[in-house]
Amino acid sequence: MRDFDPAAAFGPAVAARDAESSRGDEQVAVDLLASLAGGDSALEFAIGTGRIALPLAARGVRVDGIELSSDMVDQLRTRPGGADLDVLVGDMTTTTTNRKYPLVYLVFNTIFNLLTQDAQVRCFENAARHLDDDGVFLVEAAVPSAWLPANQYVNAEEVEPSYVVLDVCRYDPATQILDENHVRLDAAGVHLGPISCRLAWPSELDLMARLAGLRLVDRWGGWEKERYTGEGLHVSVYGRRTD
Repeated sequence: MRDFDPAAAFGPAVAARDAESSRGDEQVAVDLLASLAGGDSALEFAIGTGRIALPLAARGVRVDGIELSSDMVDQLRTRPGGADLDVLVGDMTTTTTNRKYPLVYLVFNTIFNLLTQDAQVRCFENAARHLDDDGVFLVEAAVPSAWLPANQYVNAEEVEPSYVVLDVCRYDPATQILDENHVRLDAAGVHLGPISCRLAWPSELDLMARLAGLRLVDRWGGWEKERYTGEGLHVSVYGRRTD
């Protein structure tokens, strides 16, 4: 998208909406993450406003975070328990907490917010730097086919008497970039929510992991360890290579 800066896409308005939203899978996600952290500590890349981090911390896990958007962090600080988390404002491909963890995790397609393959590889490398010897890096993301019935489409996400929300997308298979705009139409006018993502198939993420010295340990089709079918989403867990 011309004149669009993805790094600036998560400003105050987006942060405020994020703090008020939920997906409904927070409890099962936290259950799995808490078990992988072993009651110890975890680092969340792109911690946002704490949708996952806050309930995980409430389970007794020490949660640190790295977040590019200072507006997201400001919202996090206003939420109960948010001021207690150690969060650095920075790039999850390079910023370091100088600590080691049994768990580093990255959820809700956020690996795709990095718009080049090199940047996504650096994210894996940064996760590996933060893992202790037996630590794991968990990535939750959608399988690209979930977005790609065609290279472009318009989807009616919400249709209500007082408003309509459309998801307008265009995909470039050469760059693997998905340009997306959530368009809300209501009595107050037209509201745009643009975002760009670089989609990557699970097999490509596996190769990125190997470049970072990691290997695939487990892959499920959801947070309750459902069988992975190649559709919908995947929850992938990477540990240090021993070969």
